[in-house]
Amino acid sequence: MPRILIVDDEPEIVRGLEDNLRFEGYETLTATNGADALALAASAAPDLVVLDIMMPVMSGWDVCRELRKKGIEVPVIMLSARGEEMDRVLGLELGADDYVTKPFSLRELLARVRAVLRRPGPREKSQDLEFGDVRIHRRARRVFKAGRELAMTRKEFDLLVHLVEHRGDVLTRERLLDEVWGYERFPTTRTVDTHVLRLRKKLETDPDHPVWIQTVHAQGYRFAV
Repeated sequence: MPRILIVDDEPEIVRGLEDNLRFEGYETLTATNGADALALAASAAPDLVVLDIMMPVMSGWDVCRELRKKGIEVPVIMLSARGEEMDRVLGLELGADDYVTKPFSLRELLARVRAVLRRPGPREKSQDLEFGDVRIHRRARRVFKAGRELAMTRKEFDLLVHLVEHRGDVLTRERLLDEVWGYERFPTTRTVDTHVLRLRKKLETDPDHPVWIQTVHAQGYRFAV
């Protein structure tokens, strides 16, 4: 049962999130200021922190910064009434995993909670990935095919790892833009198609008839199981 730490100085928001997350089967902890949140994150080992930004004693940005300084790699979803792009960028740069603007849809927040909890943890992120004769060294950010190193751009590597981590799942172009490119994403999904084409040329025996990175008509892409 994943444990979620809810941090907000508005009691009604805390109660609402606590009730709904428990209904979904999660265990919950709560804090109403940043200092208490930091202490709980260090002592109670939550699986996820839902963290408001504007709080007394210590802001959500400061909490996120201190968590990462202490080496606590718990996933963080930041909540804020401030929806400016630079606020979102700052949260992500401080180590947050996602950012939701108030007022938010509960259904959307629960979907984001599930998505973040599905992502690999710190240990899994350091493990190598393999398929066919290809080996991906994640820490070194290097890819080898039949023992020969392949030249990869930063985004080609990130996209490949993301596809392999979600093997079997159908990933839309919009989702790939959001999860791989994030706030750097380009205004067109054609970017994803171009990077997939490049990966196929490097990885597939016959790029015109791909075995690994498959196209799902009118939906997106799926990495073969």
